Amino acid sequence: MEAVWILIGLVVGGGAAGGVVFALMNKKVQAAAQKSASEAGKATEDARREAQRILSDAQSAARDEASKVREKVEQDLDKDRREIKELEKRVAKKEESIEQKFELLDKKAEQMEARQKELEALKQRAEKADQDRQALLEQARGKLAEIAQMTQDEARQELLTRLDGELVNEKADRLKRMLDTVDKEVDEKAKWTISQAICRLASEHTGETTTSNVEIPSDEVKGRIIGREGRNIRHFERVTGVDVIVDDTPGLVVVSCFDSVRREIARRTLERLIQDGRIHPARIEEIHEMCAKEVDKEIEEAGKQIQFDADVHNIHPKAQKLLGRLKFRSSYGQNNYKHSVEVAHLMGMMAAELGLDVKLARRCGLMHDIGKAIDHEKEGGHPLVGKEFLQTIGERPEVIESAGGHHDQPMHHKFPYVSLAAAADAVSASRPGARRESMERYVQRLQALENIAKGFEGVTEAFAMQAGRELRVLVNSQKVTDEQALLICRQLAEKIEDELTYPGEIRVTLMRETRVTEYAR
Repeated sequence: MEAVWILIGLVVGGGAAGGVVFALMNKKVQAAAQKSASEAGKATEDARREAQRILSDAQSAARDEASKVREKVEQDLDKDRREIKELEKRVAKKEESIEQKFELLDKKAEQMEARQKELEALKQRAEKADQDRQALLEQARGKLAEIAQMTQDEARQELLTRLDGELVNEKADRLKRMLDTVDKEVDEKAKWTISQAICRLASEHTGETTTSNVEIPSDEVKGRIIGREGRNIRHFERVTGVDVIVDDTPGLVVVSCFDSVRREIARRTLERLIQDGRIHPARIEEIHEMCAKEVDKEIEEAGKQIQFDADVHNIHPKAQKLLGRLKFRSSYGQNNYKHSVEVAHLMGMMAAELGLDVKLARRCGLMHDIGKAIDHEKEGGHPLVGKEFLQTIGERPEVIESAGGHHDQPMHHKFPYVSLAAAADAVSASRPGARRESMERYVQRLQALENIAKGFEGVTEAFAMQAGRELRVLVNSQKVTDEQALLICRQLAEKIEDELTYPGEIRVTLMRETRVTEYAR
């Protein structure tokens, strides 16, 4: 730089002038150099102070971070110390509990040892007592032999001789009881034989009241009704609870059941199946459910209509439904629905002649046979069943007595309506009372069969068929196993033998079925 300025001075001024210029320029250069050095020192000092400040800030931040880390570490250590103390406490408690258990076990062991020693002592005392007893027994036998002057065999023979003498009277008594038993059994057998003859003699009448005929277009339909290996007819009888008789009678199938409503539903179901042409288990169930609903609806409508036919109103809904069921019930060829209406009108006429309450008389006449709608569901004849039902719905006493006593002697009742009911019933029915009683006993026997079967656990349905000669029972396959089904069937047969009196024999058939249904979509 100085050389540059010298050259400039020489060029410009040359000689001395150049030297002056050079001197001036040299001073300026030196001044600039000093200024630059001063500025450089100041910048260096500023940089040094800035560096110290940054270092100080960094050290302060490091100290703060270290302090935070130290606090967190101390907190973690405190938490670990607390957990360790808790674990130590738990361990101490467990050790204490284990020590207590060991102490308890030691005590029990000591007690067991003491008990064992007591048992050993008792056993020894018992053995000693048994030995003493044997010794005393031998002594007693010896003394008895000395006193009686006979041996043990001689004493036994003497005892047997005396017993033979005493048993002579016992033999006679037993023989007499056996003869009485034989007479009683012979008498019962004679009654059974007579009852069977009566049933055969009354078979035409029984068929009229307990069977329904279903006409078929051709005998080919019989094969479809029976189904392959009898599958359809068995399923039909199980679902409907009736007995289907398919014999050689052309163009006819017979439905038999003592329950008139059940028989009517089965008859309609069979007619619908024949018309439809599709006869298989699923279709049988579908048609049966449909017909059951139709019959229930007809029963309800008949119960409403009978009030207008008999001119009796304000009847309890339950009684109204039972009166509607009488539409499907017949006694000796006479429909009970029409019979009840006739008795109601007859009683009204007679009450008018005698100056009694005509409306009440008609009410008594209409309900006198209401028990026939449910006599197959409860024990007792239809008068008792009807009386009990009317009591439950709070009917008037005159009506209750008329239903319960229209087959009794009139002098046993305090209301004149009972006598009118008996007279009107006889005029309408024109049949002797003894014959009514036999029909009631027949229905009661069939119902008793079903009730006995339903009393067993696991039984879902029971149907008396073949005029009471066969009982078919359905059990719940989820509750009853195959082995239990065999046992129930045997117990049921034994109970029927013990509780019922019947001609001939009754076949008990128990069915256990597992049914699985799926839908293919």
